[in-house]
Amino acid sequence: MPPPATKIWPAAAAMKRLAVLAGSILLLLLSLSLFLFRPTYPPILSSLQALEPDRRLRVYVADLPRALNYGLLDRYWSLPAADSRIPASSDPDHPAPHNHPPYPESPLIKQYSAEYWLLASLHTAATAAVRVVADWREADVVFVPFFATLSAEMELGWGTKGAFRKKDGNEDYRRQQEVVDRVTAHPAWRRSGGRDHIVVLTDPVAMWHVRTEIAPAILLVVDFGGWFKLDSKITSRNSSHTIHHTQVSLLKDVIVPYTHLLPTLLLSENKDRPTLLYFKGAKHRHRGGLVREKLWDLLGNEPDIVMEEGFPNATGRDQSIKGMRASEFCLHPAGDTPTSCRLFDAIASLCIPVIVSDEVELPFEGMIDYTEFSVFVSVSNAMKPKWLTNYLRNISKQQKDEFRRNLACVQPTFEYDTSYSSSRGPDGAVNYIWKKIHQKLPMIQEAIIREKRKPDGTSIPLRCHCT
Repeated sequence: MPPPATKIWPAAAAMKRLAVLAGSILLLLLSLSLFLFRPTYPPILSSLQALEPDRRLRVYVADLPRALNYGLLDRYWSLPAADSRIPASSDPDHPAPHNHPPYPESPLIKQYSAEYWLLASLHTAATAAVRVVADWREADVVFVPFFATLSAEMELGWGTKGAFRKKDGNEDYRRQQEVVDRVTAHPAWRRSGGRDHIVVLTDPVAMWHVRTEIAPAILLVVDFGGWFKLDSKITSRNSSHTIHHTQVSLLKDVIVPYTHLLPTLLLSENKDRPTLLYFKGAKHRHRGGLVREKLWDLLGNEPDIVMEEGFPNATGRDQSIKGMRASEFCLHPAGDTPTSCRLFDAIASLCIPVIVSDEVELPFEGMIDYTEFSVFVSVSNAMKPKWLTNYLRNISKQQKDEFRRNLACVQPTFEYDTSYSSSRGPDGAVNYIWKKIHQKLPMIQEAIIREKRKPDGTSIPLRCHCT
């Protein structure tokens, strides 16, 4: 006969369940304490902290003589003669005004002024995107404070005519080589092979003679046009569209805006725009700019389209202000390079850009959407008679008004000089550039680590250099 079943009274059952629950809670607290109070170890790579979204970019400024940046400005303002490339009456900087601006007003140079504003941002508390560090070992990136554009333009405008491509007697080349020698000799360059160094090359001919040496760095460029020209000389005719990954790549380099030359028009100041499409510039260009000549022939006789040829001097500037502010759309075809300052003048003028440039690269893509305020047209469609004009005429007033409102919203994004309006500060071009560089860090850091583990004698395919 089986023994009688043990009878569990309700109170005892409740106590047993409570004991089980208490044991479960004790185990949970023990596990949590082990997680929270476990010993900490140094991270595998301290640079991985760059992935923290709330951390500022840590920048070390390379130690270069003042003669290679602000000293160049002093020298520029002291030049006794005007730029030899333009009429003396068209040079606004020579003789130098008594209260001259911080960077040249000459349109040939001002459009590339990013180098000045980026360095200035590191000497002030004007940007919340970066933190300057005194020790290069603590830096995410190393900024090379060389005014490469100003150096090149001074050689082109005041050097020996036709000597820019040569090295003998070329002051710009001497400065380029000094920068390379100083920067590459520093342990910061040897640590990364230069991949975490920032070089500002807004002028397509800046650092022309030493581009192979600086190619691994993070290059800040307005487009890849100057590099395309260099590459086309060393590639076969059947591969002329190839851009060598050892030189430029969207994976590591940053497209930055030109500095606009025309004053900013606020949306509240906008008036009627009787002209459908406006363009002012040189008709005859090279390479991809040949499309400009064809567009000129196709559009030149349209009644509500203005195609003007001219130089951005004082007279041309006034004409451009008037033309862009009176037009619904502003044409932006490729020139010697895929893009130009004209695009940012159009944005400043609230004139809807019409971009006809198949190889164009634009600043801050991924952060802003250009299709919300610009019209993109393929070269093949633009070359069809009447196609472009019919397309633009069919854009509704509602759509054009929306484009213009969006233009007004993005205007601050392309503003370098934030001093004229405090509201432009955190949204200006300088901060956007620093943020874009910050986005590149994980890929750049991965490339540095991959490079470190490769043994001597390893042959690295070109495709790996793009990172």
